[in-house]
Amino acid sequence: MGRSLLLAMFLAGAVWPQQPKTLQKSRPADQPKAQQQEQEPPEEDESLKPKVYAFNPLEAERDLKVGNYYFKKGNYKAAASRFREATKWNPAYAEAYLRLGESEEKMKDKQAAQEAYAKYLELAPDAKDAEAIKKKLGGKR
Repeated sequence: MGRSLLLAMFLAGAVWPQQPKTLQKSRPADQPKAQQQEQEPPEEDESLKPKVYAFNPLEAERDLKVGNYYFKKGNYKAAASRFREATKWNPAYAEAYLRLGESEEKMKDKQAAQEAYAKYLELAPDAKDAEAIKKKLGGKR
């Protein structure tokens, strides 16, 4: 009989409905004002922040290589974007201005092409293709 009573108590404990734990969700109205002010604002997406350019010739070289790839594939808009990035990383990178001018010329944007070519000639006046670029500019230089 002792065993049956023990077994009955054990089974009754297992079968006994368990009370669910109530989770108290804190609502802003329930929190003290000091606690509400201490909460940090949500994180901002890093890609939305404006890019800060500092002199970085490695990034400029990488952008030039990627731009050359896009240029060879015929995607002149993407190529021009990469060449423009390269000029921002290294403003004295003459080849990037030359390639930017070529891309803009392919996209039929003569004004932008002339500006890029003019900057190229300013940075590399003794380049071997300087005469050809001067002809493209219409002898302005």
